[in-house]
Order: sequence, then C-alpha cells, then structure tokens
Amino acid sequence: MKINVLFLILSVVLISCNNDDEATPPADVSVDFTFSHNWEGSVITNSDFDQIQYTNENGEELSISKLDYLISDITFTNTTTGEVYAADDYNFISVRNNTNMNFTPDITIPAGTYAVSFTFGFDDEDNQDGVYQDLNTIGWNVPMMLGGGYHYMRLEGKFIDNTSAEVGYQYHTIRAADNTVTPMILTDTSFEVELGNIQIVEGVGITIEMDVAEWFKNPNTWDLNVLHSMLMPNYNAQIMMSENGRSAFSLGAVVTP
Repeated sequence: MKINVLFLILSVVLISCNNDDEATPPADVSVDFTFSHNWEGSVITNSDFDQIQYTNENGEELSISKLDYLISDITFTNTTTGEVYAADDYNFISVRNNTNMNFTPDITIPAGTYAVSFTFGFDDEDNQDGVYQDLNTIGWNVPMMLGGGYHYMRLEGKFIDNTSAEVGYQYHTIRAADNTVTPMILTDTSFEVELGNIQIVEGVGITIEMDVAEWFKNPNTWDLNVLHSMLMPNYNAQIMMSENGRSAFSLGAVVTP
C-alpha cells in the first residue's frame, strides 16, 4: 500500500512538471495608436479648418487648411531586457481627410514595459527616392533638384500679414537641401520622438498628441511675414522647422483594457 501511494504521488508530480514545461507562452500583442491634434490644448476638428482663429507666438493670426504628415520607425525598447522591436512600416496622416488617424504597426511584441519612440518623417536610410508607391501616387515626393525622397509634413493655411492682408503660407518640411553649392548639401532633418515608458498589454491604445502651435514658437519664434513660402529650398528654414517640431509631439492617453 505504501509503495502504491508513493507511486501515485510521484506520478502526480511528474505530470505537473510536464504540464509546466509544456505550458504555452503568452502570445505577443499588437499596439494601437491614435493621433490627436490641438492648438495650445484646444482640439483641432474639421470645423476648425479655414478659420482664421489661431494666433502664433509672433502675434500673427492664422488659419489651417491642410495638415498632412508622415511618421515611421515606431520602436519599442524593453526596459528590463533592452531588447528592441522596430516596426518597418510608416503612417501617412491627413488630418482634414481623417486619414490614418488610427494606426496599428505591423509588429507584435511580448507584453511588458517599453520605451516607445517614433521618427517624424523618414530618416536618411528610409528616405529613398521613388520607392513607396502609395506616397508617389499622392505626390508626396520631393523634386530631385532638392535631393529627392519625400516630404515629412505639409502644413498650410492663411495668415494676416503686417499690411492686414490675407496671405497664404506653406510650412512644408523635408530633408534640408542646399543646392546653391556643388555637390548639394543634404542634412537629415527627421527626428526621433520619445514617448516615455509604457506598459504594453493586449488591447493597449496609445494617443500621440501634436500641438501645432509649437511649430511656430519653440525654440524659434516664427515670423510668417518673412517665412511663409518657398521654404523647401531654404536650408536654414528647414533646420529651424526641425528644431521646432521636436516639442510639437507628446504622449497623450494610454488606454488599457
């Protein structure tokens, strides 16, 4: 009898160990992103387009008629192991057209805490001329005379100039190009945005905020009377826009199930 009882206990232990060894590891999870846009905290909706209702840091009243931009290389760095998971896709956002305001990168990762970041625009490795057919179709290309590749952002509207006239502005960001010299000078003006450490679990949703006012004020106070058009071939203006854009993005809500 004692032998039978001992055998039964050993059998239970062995079965338990085998079950532990064969336990299915937790499934990797996807992460959903939502993009939200505001002017100094006031949410920008479709009804706000074409309304001269904003005032920039330089005191100019302005409207927004277009806000299109591209982000790429969403990256998750595990804060415990240091392992890096980088998505290879990108997202083109057209705010007025309500296009791609929600985006799930084509990557899954183990649940855990991650430092989350993304790139505004394309870095030089990805900013290769003509390779993205969907962006070619919508005319997102940059002319070869300015180095080729793709736009990062097109922000357009009207402002009241120093003669009280309504004037259009085109705040277009690209890789900075100085084509007044040979060879042309190209400077990567994309930048990485760090959203901080986020607990990633199944069903998590992350909101990325853009404060459009920041493009006009920090660290460079933008004078639209001087810099409102022909900004793509303006090397120094592209550097300044890149500097200002670094404070435009921030982490909004993190929603977990």
